[in-house]
Amino acid sequence: MLEEIIAARLQAALKLESCEVIDESALHAGHVGAKPEGNTHFRIKITSAELSAQTRIAAHKQIYALLTDLMNHPIHALAIEIKRSG
Repeated sequence: MLEEIIAARLQAALKLESCEVIDESALHAGHVGAKPEGNTHFRIKITSAELSAQTRIAAHKQIYALLTDLMNHPIHALAIEIKRSG
C-alpha cells in the first residue's frame, strides 16, 4: 500500500518518534485529482524534534523531497502535520 511506502521513506530518512499516514482520498471524491481507487489524497501526522526545530517551510520541503517521485502521480494532495516531541 502507498501509505506504507510513504511511512517507510519518512522513517528511514528522518528521526521520527511517530508517523501516521492517512489516506483521505474518499473525502475528496469528485474533486480534481481524485480517483475512484484512492491513493491520491494523504495526511501525514509526524512527531519529530528534528522537523519541529526547522521552519515550517523547510520541514515541508524536506518531506516533499523524499516523496518527489510520488507527487502528482499517484499523490495529488498531501497535508502535513508536524508535532513537537515531548
